[in-house]
Amino acid sequence: MDIETVRDYCLSLPLVTEDFPFDETTLVFRVGGKIFAMMDLEHTEWFVLKCEPEYALELRERHPEIAPAWHMNKKYWNQLNLFSALSDGLIQSLICHSYNEVVKKMPKKVKAAFDIRLLPAIQKE
Repeated sequence: MDIETVRDYCLSLPLVTEDFPFDETTLVFRVGGKIFAMMDLEHTEWFVLKCEPEYALELRERHPEIAPAWHMNKKYWNQLNLFSALSDGLIQSLICHSYNEVVKKMPKKVKAAFDIRLLPAIQKE
């Protein structure tokens, strides 16, 4: 997937917004005001996603294109090399996983107020 396709896919998910909270090049995707994905528009090969800790380790072991995210809590955040052989299906699955990880941790009141729901599970690979 290229950076534009990744952006379009993220924005196609329910209630997703994008902004530049850190600087002019770090694009952030949020659901319910919480970050679930980031990309640097100057270094477009890297895409950062939140991940369940055990699954994050598993992904890193199986895919050399997935590493702990630089400048983020490495327990919960992975960076994917978009210029690699990772399949579009896996990238989409990991985007949905990240989205769901953020939604799961939201208070029930917030989820109810914005009608935020988990995405259906999709094939991981």
